[in-house]
Amino acid sequence: MPEHLRRRAAWAGLLTFGPDAIAVGPCALALLGVQGLPWRIMPQAALPGARETRSRDGVLLRQFDDGMTVQRIDGRYVATPDWALAQAVPELDRRHAVALMDSAQQRGLLDGRGLARAHDQARGRRGVARTHSWWELSDRRAESPLETFARLDCQDAGVAPDDLQVVIADDAGEFLARGDLGWRLPGGRWLIAEIDGAEVHAAPEALFHDRRRQNRLVASRGVDVLRFTARDLRSAGHVGAEVRAFLARARGSVRSSTRFRSLSAG
Repeated sequence: MPEHLRRRAAWAGLLTFGPDAIAVGPCALALLGVQGLPWRIMPQAALPGARETRSRDGVLLRQFDDGMTVQRIDGRYVATPDWALAQAVPELDRRHAVALMDSAQQRGLLDGRGLARAHDQARGRRGVARTHSWWELSDRRAESPLETFARLDCQDAGVAPDDLQVVIADDAGEFLARGDLGWRLPGGRWLIAEIDGAEVHAAPEALFHDRRRQNRLVASRGVDVLRFTARDLRSAGHVGAEVRAFLARARGSVRSSTRFRSLSAG
Protein backbone atom coordinates (compact mmCIF):
# COMPACT_ATOMS: atom_id res chain seq x y z
CA MET A 1 0.00 0.00 0.00
CA PRO A 2 1.26 3.54 -0.73
CA GLU A 3 0.80 4.56 2.90
CA HIS A 4 3.06 1.72 4.00
CA LEU A 5 5.71 2.70 1.44
CA ARG A 6 5.64 6.33 2.54
CA ARG A 7 6.01 5.43 6.19
CA ARG A 8 8.87 3.09 5.31
CA ALA A 9 10.60 5.96 3.49
CA ALA A 10 10.20 8.12 6.58
CA TRP A 11 11.69 5.45 8.83
CA ALA A 12 14.57 4.91 6.41
CA GLY A 13 15.55 8.53 6.89
CA LEU A 14 15.41 8.28 10.67
CA LEU A 15 17.35 5.03 10.86
CA THR A 16 20.05 6.23 8.46
CA PHE A 17 21.03 9.23 10.60
CA GLY A 18 20.56 7.81 14.07
CA PRO A 19 18.58 8.61 17.22
CA ASP A 20 18.93 12.40 16.89
CA ALA A 21 17.48 12.46 13.37
CA ILE A 22 14.25 14.36 12.80
CA ALA A 23 11.65 13.34 10.20
CA VAL A 24 10.88 16.44 8.13
CA GLY A 25 8.77 17.52 5.16
CA PRO A 26 6.77 14.76 3.45
CA CYS A 27 8.29 12.12 5.74
CA ALA A 28 7.05 13.96 8.83
CA LEU A 29 3.59 14.30 7.29
CA ALA A 30 3.52 10.56 6.57
CA LEU A 31 4.30 9.74 10.21
CA LEU A 32 1.75 12.30 11.39
CA GLY A 33 -0.95 10.51 9.39
CA VAL A 34 -1.65 13.40 7.04
CA GLN A 35 -3.25 12.30 3.77
CA GLY A 36 -2.57 13.68 0.31
CA LEU A 37 1.08 12.83 -0.29
CA PRO A 38 2.25 11.59 -3.69
CA TRP A 39 2.55 7.84 -4.03
CA ARG A 40 6.31 7.91 -3.51
CA ILE A 41 8.32 10.25 -1.33
CA MET A 42 12.07 10.59 -0.90
CA PRO A 43 13.50 9.46 2.45
CA GLN A 44 14.74 12.56 4.24
CA ALA A 45 15.68 13.79 7.68
CA ALA A 46 17.39 16.65 9.47
CA LEU A 47 19.92 16.75 12.28
CA PRO A 48 20.03 19.41 15.01
CA GLY A 49 23.02 21.68 15.36
CA ALA A 50 23.61 22.18 11.61
CA ARG A 51 26.00 19.23 11.45
CA GLU A 52 28.21 18.79 8.39
CA THR A 53 26.87 15.32 7.60
CA ARG A 54 26.01 14.72 3.95
CA SER A 55 23.13 12.82 2.40
CA ARG A 56 23.87 9.13 2.04
CA ASP A 57 22.34 5.77 1.10
CA GLY A 58 19.62 7.46 -0.94
CA VAL A 59 18.44 9.50 2.04
CA LEU A 60 18.35 13.29 1.75
CA LEU A 61 19.74 15.19 4.73
CA ARG A 62 17.95 18.53 4.91
CA GLN A 63 19.26 21.67 6.51
CA PHE A 64 17.94 22.04 10.04
CA ASP A 65 15.43 24.91 10.22
CA ASP A 66 16.21 27.46 12.89
CA GLY A 67 13.34 27.47 15.36
CA MET A 68 11.78 24.25 14.07
CA THR A 69 9.57 22.55 16.63
CA VAL A 70 9.36 18.79 16.94
CA GLN A 71 7.28 16.12 18.62
CA ARG A 72 7.89 12.46 19.35
CA ILE A 73 6.16 9.63 17.56
CA ASP A 74 7.06 6.06 18.48
CA GLY A 75 10.11 7.39 20.28
CA ARG A 76 11.52 9.36 17.33
CA TYR A 77 11.61 13.06 16.54
CA VAL A 78 9.17 14.38 13.95
CA ALA A 79 8.65 17.96 12.77
CA THR A 80 5.37 19.43 13.98
CA PRO A 81 2.58 19.75 11.37
CA ASP A 82 3.16 23.45 10.67
CA TRP A 83 6.88 23.00 10.00
CA ALA A 84 6.31 19.80 8.02
CA LEU A 85 3.85 21.60 5.72
CA ALA A 86 6.20 24.57 5.35
CA GLN A 87 8.95 22.20 4.22
CA ALA A 88 6.80 20.03 1.94
CA VAL A 89 4.45 22.41 0.13
CA PRO A 90 7.11 24.28 -1.93
CA GLU A 91 8.26 20.94 -3.37
CA LEU A 92 4.83 19.65 -4.42
CA ASP A 93 2.24 20.30 -7.11
CA ARG A 94 -0.85 22.27 -6.18
CA ARG A 95 -3.39 19.51 -5.70
CA HIS A 96 -1.17 17.41 -3.43
CA ALA A 97 -0.16 20.50 -1.46
CA VAL A 98 -3.75 21.62 -0.89
CA ALA A 99 -4.83 18.06 -0.07
CA LEU A 100 -2.18 17.96 2.68
CA MET A 101 -3.40 21.26 4.09
CA ASP A 102 -7.00 20.04 4.01
CA SER A 103 -6.12 16.77 5.72
CA ALA A 104 -3.99 18.38 8.43
CA GLN A 105 -6.87 20.69 9.30
CA GLN A 106 -9.57 18.03 9.00
CA ARG A 107 -7.65 15.77 11.38
CA GLY A 108 -7.27 18.57 13.90
CA LEU A 109 -3.48 18.69 13.65
CA LEU A 110 -3.62 22.44 13.13
CA ASP A 111 -6.23 25.18 12.74
CA GLY A 112 -6.42 28.23 10.52
CA ARG A 113 -3.83 30.07 12.58
CA GLY A 114 -1.52 27.07 12.39
CA LEU A 115 -1.91 26.98 8.61
CA ALA A 116 -1.08 30.69 8.39
CA ARG A 117 1.98 30.05 10.55
CA ALA A 118 3.06 27.25 8.21
CA HIS A 119 2.72 29.63 5.27
CA ASP A 120 4.93 32.17 7.03
CA GLN A 121 7.49 29.48 7.79
CA ALA A 122 7.54 28.49 4.12
CA ARG A 123 8.45 31.98 2.93
CA GLY A 124 11.91 32.28 1.43
CA ARG A 125 12.17 28.62 0.48
CA ARG A 126 13.00 27.56 -3.03
CA GLY A 127 9.78 27.04 -4.99
CA VAL A 128 7.51 28.83 -2.52
CA ALA A 129 6.71 31.79 -4.80
CA ARG A 130 4.32 29.73 -6.93
CA THR A 131 2.48 28.42 -3.86
CA HIS A 132 1.33 31.60 -2.11
CA SER A 133 -2.19 31.48 -3.57
CA TRP A 134 -2.56 27.79 -2.69
CA TRP A 135 -2.69 28.36 1.06
CA GLU A 136 -5.98 30.21 0.73
CA LEU A 137 -7.59 27.25 -1.05
CA SER A 138 -7.52 24.90 1.92
CA ASP A 139 -10.85 23.74 3.36
CA ARG A 140 -10.94 21.58 6.47
CA ARG A 141 -14.29 20.06 5.45
CA ALA A 142 -12.67 17.92 2.75
CA GLU A 143 -12.66 14.34 4.03
CA SER A 144 -10.24 12.81 1.53
CA PRO A 145 -7.56 13.86 -0.96
CA LEU A 146 -9.86 12.84 -3.81
CA GLU A 147 -12.46 15.33 -2.58
CA THR A 148 -9.77 18.00 -2.59
CA PHE A 149 -8.69 17.06 -6.12
CA ALA A 150 -12.30 17.21 -7.34
CA ARG A 151 -12.91 20.57 -5.67
CA LEU A 152 -9.83 22.09 -7.28
CA ASP A 153 -10.77 20.63 -10.65
CA CYS A 154 -14.17 22.29 -10.43
CA GLN A 155 -12.70 25.60 -9.29
CA ASP A 156 -10.38 25.58 -12.29
CA ALA A 157 -13.39 24.92 -14.55
CA GLY A 158 -15.19 27.95 -13.13
CA VAL A 159 -17.76 25.91 -11.21
CA ALA A 160 -16.53 25.94 -7.62
CA PRO A 161 -18.91 24.03 -5.31
CA ASP A 162 -21.48 26.11 -3.45
CA ASP A 163 -20.96 23.93 -0.38
CA LEU A 164 -19.13 20.87 0.93
CA GLN A 165 -20.53 18.01 3.02
CA VAL A 166 -24.05 19.04 2.03
CA VAL A 167 -26.76 17.73 4.35
CA ILE A 168 -29.80 16.48 2.42
CA ALA A 169 -33.11 16.20 4.29
CA ASP A 170 -36.53 14.89 3.28
CA ASP A 171 -39.71 16.96 3.11
CA ALA A 172 -40.18 16.55 6.86
CA GLY A 173 -36.69 17.83 7.58
CA GLU A 174 -35.32 14.41 8.52
CA PHE A 175 -31.69 13.69 7.66
CA LEU A 176 -31.24 11.50 4.59
CA ALA A 177 -27.60 11.71 3.62
CA ARG A 178 -24.62 13.98 3.22
CA GLY A 179 -23.03 14.73 -0.15
CA ASP A 180 -19.35 15.45 -0.76
CA LEU A 181 -19.65 18.49 -3.03
CA GLY A 182 -22.82 20.42 -3.80
CA TRP A 183 -24.18 23.02 -6.24
CA ARG A 184 -27.56 24.75 -5.92
CA LEU A 185 -29.98 24.20 -8.79
CA PRO A 186 -33.24 25.95 -9.72
CA GLY A 187 -36.28 25.14 -7.62
CA GLY A 188 -34.32 24.47 -4.46
CA ARG A 189 -32.65 21.36 -5.88
CA TRP A 190 -29.03 20.27 -5.46
CA LEU A 191 -26.43 18.72 -7.69
CA ILE A 192 -24.29 16.45 -5.53
CA ALA A 193 -20.91 15.08 -6.64
CA GLU A 194 -19.93 11.89 -4.84
CA ILE A 195 -16.23 11.00 -4.80
CA ASP A 196 -15.51 7.30 -4.29
CA GLY A 197 -12.06 6.40 -3.00
CA ALA A 198 -10.25 3.11 -3.60
CA GLU A 199 -10.82 2.15 0.02
CA VAL A 200 -14.57 2.17 -0.57
CA HIS A 201 -14.28 -0.73 -2.95
CA ALA A 202 -11.78 -2.58 -0.76
CA ALA A 203 -13.85 -2.70 2.43
CA PRO A 204 -17.28 -4.42 2.31
CA GLU A 205 -18.59 -2.38 5.25
CA ALA A 206 -17.56 0.89 3.63
CA LEU A 207 -19.03 -0.23 0.31
CA PHE A 208 -22.36 -1.03 1.97
CA HIS A 209 -22.42 2.32 3.77
CA ASP A 210 -21.53 4.21 0.61
CA ARG A 211 -24.22 2.51 -1.46
CA ARG A 212 -26.85 3.10 1.20
CA ARG A 213 -25.89 6.77 1.39
CA GLN A 214 -26.02 7.17 -2.38
CA ASN A 215 -29.36 5.36 -2.56
CA ARG A 216 -30.75 7.87 -0.09
CA LEU A 217 -29.43 10.74 -2.16
CA VAL A 218 -30.93 9.32 -5.34
CA ALA A 219 -34.25 8.69 -3.59
CA SER A 220 -34.48 12.34 -2.64
CA ARG A 221 -36.65 14.20 -5.10
CA GLY A 222 -34.52 17.31 -4.75
CA VAL A 223 -31.13 15.89 -5.72
CA ASP A 224 -29.22 15.01 -8.87
CA VAL A 225 -26.09 12.92 -8.35
CA LEU A 226 -22.86 12.64 -10.30
CA ARG A 227 -20.47 9.95 -9.16
CA PHE A 228 -16.71 10.03 -9.71
CA THR A 229 -13.80 7.76 -8.79
CA ALA A 230 -10.03 8.11 -8.63
CA ARG A 231 -9.89 7.15 -12.29
CA ASP A 232 -11.89 10.25 -13.21
CA LEU A 233 -9.42 12.42 -11.33
CA ARG A 234 -6.29 11.10 -13.01
CA SER A 235 -6.73 13.57 -15.85
CA ALA A 236 -7.00 17.19 -14.78
CA GLY A 237 -10.14 18.88 -16.05
CA HIS A 238 -12.38 15.83 -16.48
CA VAL A 239 -14.49 16.24 -13.34
CA GLY A 240 -14.77 20.00 -13.74
CA ALA A 241 -15.89 19.64 -17.36
CA GLU A 242 -18.57 17.09 -16.44
CA VAL A 243 -19.93 19.26 -13.64
CA ARG A 244 -19.87 22.40 -15.78
CA ALA A 245 -21.76 20.64 -18.59
CA PHE A 246 -24.37 19.31 -16.18
CA LEU A 247 -24.89 22.71 -14.56
CA ALA A 248 -25.25 24.38 -17.95
CA ARG A 249 -28.11 22.01 -18.76
CA ALA A 250 -29.72 21.89 -15.32
CA ARG A 251 -29.73 25.62 -14.70
CA GLY A 252 -31.46 26.14 -18.00
CA SER A 253 -34.56 24.25 -16.89
CA VAL A 254 -36.02 23.06 -13.60
CA ARG A 255 -35.88 19.28 -13.39
CA SER A 256 -38.42 17.28 -11.45
CA SER A 257 -36.83 13.86 -11.58
CA THR A 258 -33.74 12.56 -9.85
CA ARG A 259 -30.88 11.28 -11.95
CA PHE A 260 -27.97 9.06 -11.10
CA ARG A 261 -24.97 8.75 -13.36
CA SER A 262 -21.87 6.62 -12.88
CA LEU A 263 -19.14 8.36 -14.82
CA SER A 264 -16.48 5.75 -14.18
CA ALA A 265 -18.18 2.66 -15.55
CA GLY A 266 -16.24 0.99 -18.27
